[in-house]
Amino acid sequence: MAASSVWATIAREAAGESLLWQQALRPEVGWAREPVFSALGEERFALPVESIYEGYLLHYGRPRLFAPADGDTAVLLGDYLYAHGLVRLAAVGDVAAVADLAELISLCTQLRAAGAGADGADGAAWAATAACLGSGDPRLERARATLRLDGDPAPLELLAAELAAPVELRRALSAHRSRLQYDTPRR
Repeated sequence: MAASSVWATIAREAAGESLLWQQALRPEVGWAREPVFSALGEERFALPVESIYEGYLLHYGRPRLFAPADGDTAVLLGDYLYAHGLVRLAAVGDVAAVADLAELISLCTQLRAAGAGADGADGAAWAATAACLGSGDPRLERARATLRLDGDPAPLELLAAELAAPVELRRALSAHRSRLQYDTPRR
């Protein structure tokens, strides 16, 4: 799916689902059509990854397509995009990829609840997950467990560096840092 149609699809489907989501949508001229982590994985996963990442940004950062009027709407819209992204991924037919992204959502929520994540650990989790998405690579779960239990993102960073093109990885992590919100999370 072409990058431009990723944004149009996310926006069109959200707006069609709820008047509230339609009202939260930025004018198209204001969209930041910047893929962040989808470029690290297979193209067939671009729409679900960017949908879920937009949901993440609604919770913890600066979203690219939406500007909700308040924090409650941002959280609800973010949850909708999480769910809708997982539904899109299930439609691809890759159960392992659904499990990977569901675990990523859970891990990032745990990091944020513990006051972490904005330090780059969440970026390492996103990058490694996107690069491994649907592969069933056991290193991904071990690396996530190290972050979850020990607070150490290094195994995720190493895995992402091994699997992703260096230029794309640097670009994704830089774009991610620029979209993060360092004040109080909306959740």
